[in-house]
Amino acid sequence: MSAATITAPVTKPGAAEGRIGLRANLRHIGALVRRNALQIKQDPESMFDALLMPVVFILLFVYVFGGAIAGKGNQQQYVQYLVPGMMAMMGMNIAMAVGSGVNEDFRKGVMDRFRTMPIARSSVLIAKIVVEVGRMLVATAILLGMGFLLGLEIKGSPLEFVGAIALSTVFGAAVMWIFILLGLALKTPQAVQGMAFLVLMPLQFGSSIFAPTASMPGWLEGFTKINPLSNLADAARHLIAGEGPIAHPALITLAWAIAITAVAMPLAVRKFRSKT
Repeated sequence: MSAATITAPVTKPGAAEGRIGLRANLRHIGALVRRNALQIKQDPESMFDALLMPVVFILLFVYVFGGAIAGKGNQQQYVQYLVPGMMAMMGMNIAMAVGSGVNEDFRKGVMDRFRTMPIARSSVLIAKIVVEVGRMLVATAILLGMGFLLGLEIKGSPLEFVGAIALSTVFGAAVMWIFILLGLALKTPQAVQGMAFLVLMPLQFGSSIFAPTASMPGWLEGFTKINPLSNLADAARHLIAGEGPIAHPALITLAWAIAITAVAMPLAVRKFRSKT
């Protein structure tokens, strides 16, 4: 046995992460995105939530609750109110699946294999985010398609319309970091889903997504004003309508997205490195 063999240092998984350059990191993310996309291709049933959820939700709310909220015969008017709000909801529901998927990958040992590779640990999670953002855009496209069939009108400029989609996408990507953190912290996918519902339900229904907040009790109306989903729904609604205050709710939404990412992303990466 040679002296070089005896004195060679043992490299721990992740020890070389700090020496990985930006170009190499981007290559790793690209390869992992391709791997995750191929996994969806092999298991097309994993797209059912993105494909069917927008259809089910918009039909349910327009034809079951639309008459009660907007008045009988005013479903088309409710579509104009509902669809931009539901764009805010798409990211939240897709994000829930991210946490469950990360948890399941750890249970199957997939993530343990990734952690033994000389790649940046953040690249594994960022690749997850990129693929799930793609799924979210598919869900948003189907939602808008259903909205057009039911009478949705884009009254704002094309740039404002794209801005509404972009704002929803940015916020949805930020929220995904919270659910990745939950997926890493909790023991089972069922626990992740249960915790996700406890978070999602108050945020979604305690907002302006489905109904105007003026008729809500004072304490609940106060909560909706600080609820980031209300600001996102209002911003998307005003962008699509081409009128109303846009700057304030859009800036509040972006501030929430930056704050959530700044806190949840490093915590998720640290938990990914240390999870056993």
